[in-house]
Amino acid sequence: MESVNPLTEKGAVNHPVATNPMTNLSSGPAAAAAANRMHPMNHDTGHHATTGHHINPLNAQINPHAVVKPVPAAVVPAVHTTPINPRISNLAAARLPHRRGDHHMFMASDDNAMMKHIEETHIPDGRDFDVKPLVHVIEEIVHRATPIASNVHEAKVKAHLEALEEKVPQSGLTEILNYLAYPIHRINMELISKCANKEDAHSTTMSLLHSLTTYAWDTKVAITFAAFAQQYGQFGLLVHQYTTNPLAKSVAIIMELPEIMVRQDVLRQKFDAIHDLVDKMLDVTKCIIQFRDIQTSNQQYVITQELEKLINTAHISTAAYWTIRAAVMCSAMILNLIALGHEHISSTSEAWEISSLAHKLANILDHLRKVLNLCHQKIEERRQHDAFEALLRLLRTPHIDNMKILSILIYSKDDQLPLFDGTHKRRVSLDVLRRKHVLLLLSDLDIAPEELFILHHMYAESKTQPNRPESNYEVVWIPVVDKRITPWTEAKQMKFEEVQASMPWYSVAHPSMIDPAVIRCIKEVWGYNKKPQLVVLDPQGKEANNNAYHMLWIWGSLAFPFTKAREEALWKEQTWTIELLADSIDQNIFTWISEGKCICLYGGEDIEWIRSFTTATRAVANAARVPLEMLYVGKRNPKERVRKNSSIIQVENLSHVVQDQTLIWFFWERLESMWHSRTQQDIPGETDPILQEIVTILSYDGSDQGWAVFSRGLAEMTRGKGDLIVQVMKGFDRWRHEVSDITTFVPTLDRQLRDLHSPHHCTRLILPGTTGHIPERVVCAECSRPMEKFIMYRCCIE
Repeated sequence: MESVNPLTEKGAVNHPVATNPMTNLSSGPAAAAAANRMHPMNHDTGHHATTGHHINPLNAQINPHAVVKPVPAAVVPAVHTTPINPRISNLAAARLPHRRGDHHMFMASDDNAMMKHIEETHIPDGRDFDVKPLVHVIEEIVHRATPIASNVHEAKVKAHLEALEEKVPQSGLTEILNYLAYPIHRINMELISKCANKEDAHSTTMSLLHSLTTYAWDTKVAITFAAFAQQYGQFGLLVHQYTTNPLAKSVAIIMELPEIMVRQDVLRQKFDAIHDLVDKMLDVTKCIIQFRDIQTSNQQYVITQELEKLINTAHISTAAYWTIRAAVMCSAMILNLIALGHEHISSTSEAWEISSLAHKLANILDHLRKVLNLCHQKIEERRQHDAFEALLRLLRTPHIDNMKILSILIYSKDDQLPLFDGTHKRRVSLDVLRRKHVLLLLSDLDIAPEELFILHHMYAESKTQPNRPESNYEVVWIPVVDKRITPWTEAKQMKFEEVQASMPWYSVAHPSMIDPAVIRCIKEVWGYNKKPQLVVLDPQGKEANNNAYHMLWIWGSLAFPFTKAREEALWKEQTWTIELLADSIDQNIFTWISEGKCICLYGGEDIEWIRSFTTATRAVANAARVPLEMLYVGKRNPKERVRKNSSIIQVENLSHVVQDQTLIWFFWERLESMWHSRTQQDIPGETDPILQEIVTILSYDGSDQGWAVFSRGLAEMTRGKGDLIVQVMKGFDRWRHEVSDITTFVPTLDRQLRDLHSPHHCTRLILPGTTGHIPERVVCAECSRPMEKFIMYRCCIE
């Protein structure tokens, strides 16, 4: 007789003959023999009486992807089983009302009827059980109890057991069993009874759901799973011990276990299939528990209407139904194997049923994990939003000291020491920063070695006289690494340790101590955009300056306490001099200034222009008897060509050169910092002589020509482009009569350059794309007209 699925064919329930899904036997001597070997069990059909015999819907050769048809009202099991009444728990907690989704990935719209019957069995009483300790024990049982397995599955079992041993046993098992031991026992007995009464898998599953009607979905699954694990564990224990333990041997003889175990080749396939299905059941069960944890969380940012709707799309009831049904199927296989022995070993229908269920649960698991990931993403977004808002409120709130702010910015888990002392190479607490001015150095892991070198020099200089007021600050490196965008790798860990080891100041012990909400604050509030930045916090933890990097580059520790007011005061004291321009890139400059010499700084990459310029300028200085010193400062990016030029200049004795290429880099970075700092002052660019001079030098560097700046000590200055200045120097005979002594040299040179100035010009001001603040309006230093803004991409390979 052809097998008929009662969930797809309405007339199946009135069919006079049906196949037993548990034995796959119909009639004849084999069936009679099998019946004689059955354990004496209660054959009362009991709880769910229907017309005819039930047929296992999984016996039908159905596509594992196919949907299950609605159960007609006539075949939906009536509720005669009295629900289990466990001891009243003091673990009761409020439960969110369940909302059914309109669509399910595993069922079409006409399957809503069956799902309605499944969900009608769910009448929770509000109790909340943490079943994770119970599931941990279940996992140990099913992996240790595997009676026989192939080499592949033995390796999987070994890996599972090793992973379990690494897990810390969860507390609360004794307490949970106080409430669930009896329900587990009742479900175990019901599984045995339903198997003996030849109930099909769907009817048995529905009966169990009615028995567990008052429990949450995760608890229903855990109880049923535990009941099956008890049977599976007892069988596995007997198989493992009957060859060595006399008691187990005697029990095994009565159960004819040795005769069953003779067919190890077939049994190995059967238990491999069970093992695969049990793994899927465990994974789905853990997902269901995770959804329950989300719903019962006490954290305010978890339970939102949006999140609740998202959880409903997981269709937990469907996942629970199929997991319990899988437990029913596995239980029936074990019980039938014991009852029927070798007659049952070769059942092909059960192999198909197990495979179909494993495929079904794999699809369900994939869907649950996707929804879980979305839930965790929503929860994390809400948590980060709340943390970000809390951080903003904290930054606006006055504090006695800076400890609270710093402990939020640098979060230390498990009382770990959050800072690394770069000087003494040890971990320290935040107390070393208490009531001090703190400069937070923000950068990624690719901070330039040149920047570290200059910062190292300035930091060491400030610590030479620790009693000075301007030395009363500390630097803390905060690596800005957003692990949500780029995962943390071993290579990044090594890079972090390398950079950290090169810093003499404090640094965060590990980037994981910087919360994503702090990263967001760094980017959105403090305006970090890859370029290193120094955020200043005063001794009370209040933000004093969101970027003192330019101040430190321009004035060093003299900029202390690095506030906007201090920056404004320093600029008011400043005039355009060679000292401001060159600072300390070469110690000879201070000697030349004190000696009253004329000083020339020049740059460019064309070595032929350099030769022509230095030769002509040296001849003019000698003819005018003007003591002149020239210093080559290269270009903004001191690459190989600048290094070669410096070597040639030294060999040919054309002028002085900056010996350290890092200081050439610093000269241009500092000049760029002056531009950034000056543009933020409340001074119109058209009337700001210092800003105009800064823009002029930067525009010279943006051109392909050379350039030069002349100064007499700290007095008058002039500058000019390469072609003009060489032309003026070569025409010295025309204006030598105007130079009477050193005091008239620079003013006369300035007039000559201005007289040759052409109204036709093309001035370029090139700034890196990561500089942060870019003013909307920049005027040309040559003609004072607004400059056009372009985006330029450049690749310069030497």
